Amino acid sequence: MTASSTLRAVLKQPSGVVGVALVVAHVTMALVAPMIVPHNPTLQSAGAILQAPSWTHPFGTDRLGRDLLSRALLGGREAMLIATLSTVAAMLWGAMLGLFVALQGGRTDAYVMRIVDAMVSIPWVLMVMIFVAALGVGARALIPVLGFSYGLSVVYIARAAALDFVARDFVLAAQARGERRVTILWREILPNVRDTLAVQGAMQWSWILLGISSLSFLGLGVAPPAPDWGLMIADGRGIMQAAPWTVLWPMAMLSSLIVGVNLAADAIAKALGVDRTFGVAAP
Repeated sequence: MTASSTLRAVLKQPSGVVGVALVVAHVTMALVAPMIVPHNPTLQSAGAILQAPSWTHPFGTDRLGRDLLSRALLGGREAMLIATLSTVAAMLWGAMLGLFVALQGGRTDAYVMRIVDAMVSIPWVLMVMIFVAALGVGARALIPVLGFSYGLSVVYIARAAALDFVARDFVLAAQARGERRVTILWREILPNVRDTLAVQGAMQWSWILLGISSLSFLGLGVAPPAPDWGLMIADGRGIMQAAPWTVLWPMAMLSSLIVGVNLAADAIAKALGVDRTFGVAAP
């Protein structure tokens, strides 16, 4: 299916309409937010600490007197950028390795997958802490570690999808003609697993975005005082009962984006005939 026909199929589904609308709204907001925010998101004001929502501050203020509307509007910009770059990295190396070992088979497949199994056994938070200690907090550390850690699951999906095709006649014929493995991967296998990888990429983006916010909550992600939903939730968790608005808005923004991506991914999977449960094309 072409991109336009896939989009039409997605928009025919109610979940697809809602998911695409939420994602487009968040992306648009991230692009225009710097031009429309009413206040400086990092400006502290001792006279405006923990103010309830009002005309001056529609979302209220936090414990440092910063405007929560401005911070909420800008809170997803860096996280979405990091998630996008990390997803691209994860899909590139994970898919290529998974497809290669599926085509290669034998000892190469067995050895590589055992190494991947070993890497998956390492808690990803521990892996992030090692990278943060070496590279510091911020995008410079998050992009490589998230791209690597989330790419491990892509290896499994790509390999499983490719194994359905490596023994088929058109692949065997290409091997008999003496074509290089890179050519076989690019011309014969990749077009047949492209839809599966597309759905997996959408899901990886939402998982990585949630992971970034979780890391920011733990102090290992986006560095303060930058506006970030995870940081905002962490700042307000100790005063939730006295000032619930400090965590309500960032949670609403983050959850609506995650829900939107998942609904869109579901609709894309149905449009492409991909079973998200197993990450392979549905029969």
